[in-house]
Amino acid sequence: MPEALETSVGLNVLHLFARVTRESDGQAAVAALKAATDRGVQVVPVAMVGHRADLGLVCLSADTWQLRRLQTEVERAGLDLTYSYVSVTEVSEYAAGIPDEMKQARLYPTLPPEGKRAFCFYPMSKRRGEAHNWYGLAYEERESLMLGHGKIGRTFAGRVLQLVTASTGLDDYEWGVTLFGLTPDVLKECVYSMRFDPGSAVYAEFGPFLAGTVGTLSEVCEAVGLGG
Repeated sequence: MPEALETSVGLNVLHLFARVTRESDGQAAVAALKAATDRGVQVVPVAMVGHRADLGLVCLSADTWQLRRLQTEVERAGLDLTYSYVSVTEVSEYAAGIPDEMKQARLYPTLPPEGKRAFCFYPMSKRRGEAHNWYGLAYEERESLMLGHGKIGRTFAGRVLQLVTASTGLDDYEWGVTLFGLTPDVLKECVYSMRFDPGSAVYAEFGPFLAGTVGTLSEVCEAVGLGG
């Protein structure tokens, strides 16, 4: 392997979504995911629901080469990659004052959260339109809007865990949002409630939503037709 390429703070994050085809080799796919885990990559397998993908993988590593290696091995196993997202963990400028324990949890999360098997992922950016431009607002106004946005999110504490990763300069949108919930309808309620907040209603642009169920590697591979 080449010399590790790591972020100065936090972890690199790769979301991979793939279809299972007749050419897919289940044993090779399982071996690739187990090998990545043995190398220290966090891999969260998801059985996706809907036509966009069969298998979802949330992969976290300090080293980008390890994520690239995992992607290569998944493709060699015959999985057809249909969507991906590249980002890094972060503590946003609006959360600089939170306790160190919370900062560490955002920068170095341990996934998936216990008991929260409902999953969805979507990318988003802040609007730069002529009428509403997030980046034309003063910091104090942006901070106030984000504090209000976070207040709504905290009403779902214990039911939803949200991982927001930064992707400006790394992918098409500015953030990737990964939600783990107790049930699918809780995720729907969470996203719906937060859309009424001005930070979203006025200034947010959303990409595609992908949903599924988190399970063990064996459970997910069996569900998507790769075997256990």
